[in-house]
Amino acid sequence: MQSAAVNAAVNAFNKELLAHHIKGCVARDIREGKDEVIDELVVTLQKLMK
Repeated sequence: MQSAAVNAAVNAFNKELLAHHIKGCVARDIREGKDEVIDELVVTLQKLMK
């Protein structure tokens, strides 16, 4: 039961962290024409969804 609560808390933290990163760094890089950041984001999302 406790490990499920810890997993849920870590997942919630990871979602917030990723959202913050996308809204800040990733969006900025895309606006600056650094499209390779999209590939990096896709790889990161694929790792998280395993």
